[in-house]
Amino acid sequence: MYSFDGLVYAVVFYAVLALAVWAFVDALIRPAAAFVAAGKLTKPGWLAITGIALLITYVFKPMSFLGLPAVVAAVVYLVDVRPAVRGLHRGNNNSW
Repeated sequence: MYSFDGLVYAVVFYAVLALAVWAFVDALIRPAAAFVAAGKLTKPGWLAITGIALLITYVFKPMSFLGLPAVVAAVVYLVDVRPAVRGLHRGNNNSW
């Protein structure tokens, strides 16, 4: 059974892990041309950043020396890059 501290840590760990997975998968499904058109780092660059952030989050503690920059990298992608890339459509009228 978890203690209160262990339960809080488990919730934080899985929340941060889900955030990193979301950032990596979102970067994976976006078209490469959208990153360049939005004036952001290329798709392989963001895949590397979010992939390393996901790996570090999974291996190390989220509040460790390497865990905090990994969390920041995933949040930067989701807050800054994702809206810019998502706003560019592939040319069809689908809003999906």
